[in-house]
Amino acid sequence: MEERLIIAGFGGQGVMSMGQLLTYSGMIENKNVSWLPSYGPEMRGGTANCNVIVSDNLIGSPVVTEATTAIVMNKPSLDKFEKDVIEGGNILINSSLIDKKISRTNVNAYYVPANDIANELGNSKIANMVMLGAYLELTKAVKTDSIVEAFKKVFGESKARFIPINKEALEKGAEAIRG
Repeated sequence: MEERLIIAGFGGQGVMSMGQLLTYSGMIENKNVSWLPSYGPEMRGGTANCNVIVSDNLIGSPVVTEATTAIVMNKPSLDKFEKDVIEGGNILINSSLIDKKISRTNVNAYYVPANDIANELGNSKIANMVMLGAYLELTKAVKTDSIVEAFKKVFGESKARFIPINKEALEKGAEAIRG
C-alpha cells in the first residue's frame, strides 16, 4: 500500500494539520511516512498545501508529483492540483466552497460539503476533519483510532478536550462517502 496525497487549501483551513495527523498516524501504525509542507506568501488566508506519503515500503522522495489522492479545500487548489492526480486516482472536493465539477473523467471525484457538515456540528473549524474522515473511509490509509491518538501529539494534551467533536467530524466525513 502506498498513498501519495496532496492536501491543499487556504491557510487557516487545517491543511497542514491534516497532513501532520496522517503522518503521525502512519508512524503509530509503523508505516513509512513523509510530510512536506508548502506555504504561500501569507499564512492564514494565503495558499497552503502539503504532500503526504503513507507507505508500507521505503519512500524515495517526499515530493508528490503523481498523487493517488488529492484533498482540495478551495477552488484555486482544485484548479492547481486536479492535473496531478493519477488516472484512476481520487479527488475529494470541499463542495461547500467549490461550486464547479472537475474537468477530468479518468479520476474518481467525491464532493463532500465539509464546511456545511462542520457548521451542522457547531464548529466551523472542523471542516478539515470532515474531509479527513472522508479520505480515511475511501482509502483506509490509516485507522481512525490512530488519527485520534495522533491528535494529542499534533495539538498537545491541552487540546484533548476537542477530541470528541473531531471524532464526530471524522465519522460524518466517512458517512458522506458511504452515502
